[in-house]
Amino acid sequence: MPNPFVGGPMSHASKGLSKAKNKKKTLKQLGKYLYPYRYLFVLAIFLTICSSGLELLGPYFSGEAIDLIANAEKIGSKVDISKVIIYCILMVVTYLFSSILLYIVSLIMIRISKKVIYKMREESFDSLMGAPISYFDTNSLGDIISRVSYDIDTVNTSLTSDIVQIVSSIFTVIFSFIVMIIIKPILVLIFVVTIPLCLVYSRILIKKTRILYSKRSYELGNMNGYAEEVITGTKSIKSYACEDEVTKKYQEVNSNATKSYYKAEYYGCYMGPGVNFFNNLSISFVCIFGALLNVLEGFSYGSIAKFVQYSRKFSGPINEIANIFTDLQSAISAAERVFDLIGIEKEKEDPLNALDLKESQGDFVLDHVFFGYNKNHTIINDLSLNVKSGEQIAIVGPTGGGKTTLVNLLMRFYDIDKGNIYLDGNSIYYYKRSKLRKSFAMVLQDTWLFEGSVYENLTYGNVNVTKEDVIKACKDCHIHDFIISLKDGYYTILKEGGTNISKGQKQLLTIARAMLLDANILILDEATSNVDTRTEKMIQDAMKTLMQGKTCFIIAHRLSTIVSANKIIVFKDGKIIEHGNHKELMEKQGFYYQLFNSQFN
Repeated sequence: MPNPFVGGPMSHASKGLSKAKNKKKTLKQLGKYLYPYRYLFVLAIFLTICSSGLELLGPYFSGEAIDLIANAEKIGSKVDISKVIIYCILMVVTYLFSSILLYIVSLIMIRISKKVIYKMREESFDSLMGAPISYFDTNSLGDIISRVSYDIDTVNTSLTSDIVQIVSSIFTVIFSFIVMIIIKPILVLIFVVTIPLCLVYSRILIKKTRILYSKRSYELGNMNGYAEEVITGTKSIKSYACEDEVTKKYQEVNSNATKSYYKAEYYGCYMGPGVNFFNNLSISFVCIFGALLNVLEGFSYGSIAKFVQYSRKFSGPINEIANIFTDLQSAISAAERVFDLIGIEKEKEDPLNALDLKESQGDFVLDHVFFGYNKNHTIINDLSLNVKSGEQIAIVGPTGGGKTTLVNLLMRFYDIDKGNIYLDGNSIYYYKRSKLRKSFAMVLQDTWLFEGSVYENLTYGNVNVTKEDVIKACKDCHIHDFIISLKDGYYTILKEGGTNISKGQKQLLTIARAMLLDANILILDEATSNVDTRTEKMIQDAMKTLMQGKTCFIIAHRLSTIVSANKIIVFKDGKIIEHGNHKELMEKQGFYYQLFNSQFN
């Protein structure tokens, strides 16, 4: 559910480029997700080694077949075709079984990956649900979505193939190296020169690409955030004819994302060809010196063929490992961003002796409250206020004066810096946070409806109400006739955000929803701003019934809607500069008097 109170801190603020801060820590965290499936993972590793071992038998059988033919021709005898065929069959069988085992490994790793990624998505979402409102106020929605979708998919791809491929490559390199030493140790000296050069080259590129992949993830998240912002505000953009400016800005953001993506992939592509060059150089030297040894020492053609094939088996995986490490840099950067999301500092836990607020009376006392969204700028300055149960408190004042901030503090979306807030004689910090918020019902200027039936949206937060209660609330809000005129009545499916009905109808639905909540405290934030004057009057009549015996906080800019409030407090610069009922404040001819008259001049 989106933040219902967006006033205050900077929205969609970027926290800056997230670089891979601690690779070891990230890998350790990923290991914790793999640990429950360690037996399956070990089985996958074992089968991978078996598959690689079978594949490595192929060059041996190939070399033996070549030696049979070469030796027969050398002495002028007839080639034993049956033995050659046997070696060829053995080659086919080993490669076939190697492929089958590799297929089984792929199935195992897909199964492990599915479970791990499901867990990561689940924990990411749980973390978001437990995060404080300040996190959503200071982070781009597009960046958050990018972490939950794109970054987790990147980790998924790496888990499915890269880890097993690395194990296979390492085993292949070690086994091939041992076999080459057995065949001809002196030829192995070629790799003493080429491999260190290859490793230095790879290390330099890996160090560079790790930063580039982190930047790529950041820029993609930034682009998603801007795209989400633009799509949400399409109507406003068109109404102000700002399509060209928005398009120009998007082109800039898109260009940054594309450049970052291109640059990361560009340097990543250096890895394969560069390492491949060193590998081919090694094989070229093997062929040259192998031919010389054939002439000088009688080094057999079969042994040369074996050595060349094993040298390819040796150098090929090094090339693959280099490419995999490039992918892993991207996966590690993505995993780090996901773990940062999972590790969001949650809202402070309730104290062990937290009170279970079952039914609030609605008596509030604010005792010398100070608050600022950051330590350098105080929004609420030494605020003291008494609100009796059943009172209707209207909060008015200029934009940025602290009206919405006050409601944020009452519902503990933010905690105060100094002072205290009491509800029914106890500090709100001694109540369970969830129970405290349950005692509030809200009707906001920015309506929120989810994809589901009208009935599901109306009963959101209170599924125990009866159909009769729902119909009565809708009649009180003058929305019943509209609902039954829909194709499926109360069971008509609304699109996400309620885009298939008008703004006024959405507002009426949210007001009816608030009526159905069993709450003794109401928050009305410009609740009738999206309806016409006639409907507003009807809703206000219904509200009188709704507000009877309940404590109401009414944030209003249209001052004509709050003239009947028990108490009106005028907020300016985080302080109450005036308070009283409408008549008293008009008689004072102060700031409220000026505000009220300015709306009718």
